[in-house]
Amino acid sequence: MNPIRFQFRSPAPMRGVTLIELMVALVLGLIVTGAALTLFVTNRKTYTASESLGRIQESQRTAFELMSRDVREGAGNACEKGLSVANVVNSPSGNWYTDFAGGIKGYDGGTDFSGGPLFGTTKFLRVAGTDAIELKSSVSSGLAVVTMPGHTSSDIKVNDPNNDLHDGDIAMVCNFDHAAIFQITNVNLGVNVVHNNGTGTPGNCSKGLGFPTDCTDTNGNAYDFGDHQPAVLAKLRATRWYIGYNGRTYNGQPSRSLYLSNVKNTGGTLSVVNNEITQGVRDMQLTYLVQGASSYVGASAIATADWAKVVAVSIDMVMEGEDKVGTDQAVLQRGLQHIVTLRNRAL
Repeated sequence: MNPIRFQFRSPAPMRGVTLIELMVALVLGLIVTGAALTLFVTNRKTYTASESLGRIQESQRTAFELMSRDVREGAGNACEKGLSVANVVNSPSGNWYTDFAGGIKGYDGGTDFSGGPLFGTTKFLRVAGTDAIELKSSVSSGLAVVTMPGHTSSDIKVNDPNNDLHDGDIAMVCNFDHAAIFQITNVNLGVNVVHNNGTGTPGNCSKGLGFPTDCTDTNGNAYDFGDHQPAVLAKLRATRWYIGYNGRTYNGQPSRSLYLSNVKNTGGTLSVVNNEITQGVRDMQLTYLVQGASSYVGASAIATADWAKVVAVSIDMVMEGEDKVGTDQAVLQRGLQHIVTLRNRAL
């Protein structure tokens, strides 16, 4: 028998990675990593741009909805349109919110507000070069006048004690003949609305609510709205819309917002408060259509008497985002135009 023989062979030597292969692998890895980073950065920029655009659109909707609602109600009253207005408030032109004066007034970018807010660069102040608008109207939910005992009486009795009338409010009473504006000195039992003179701030020059206004004595031009039914009483609403600085900074620049100024009654004392409506409003330009005209014009082109003939307002706003999303490292901006008709003056 032949013996079994085993033959052992040494293993083949292990072959390593050459320098060239290593360099090729590194280059390929860098290419893949670079592509992934580029995709990530691109997606991030797209997301930021979409988010910024979404915020702009949301701000636009808020700004136009609230402002348009106010413009539509501008110059409105609870009675007939185009009524003559008697104003017995002391020095009505001394406070912009007590002077009805057509119910609407515009301010070009170079025209300062009368009574503020003024132009400036600090919080609440108006941005120079941006337009603004002033609107006044009576609240739509008017109260029916039941009686007004006597031509020289300072009491007006209304039909509903559950109302929003308070001492110090500026109110309007009107019928088919004319409207009268006065300050409420006190409200008794919710239904007796008193408008005495010699009290309150700014107060009334007389108790007479007839047209034209007579401030020569206590009774003035007497008129009994209770004898001339139907008559309606409503609170007067006065607002101003403008672009102002909000005290914040984005991308190294002072941030701007759309502001609403309105009258606040605190225990019978009237004051003006400025409320920030929405941020990111860069600019606002306003033009107006006067009844009988064929084109919109700026506020400076409208005569004082013609503000009572304005029937529509064109609002142009430029909105901007907070983030730099463009290749030029600029913030995203969008412009939008909206035309609003004054409901009380619609043909």
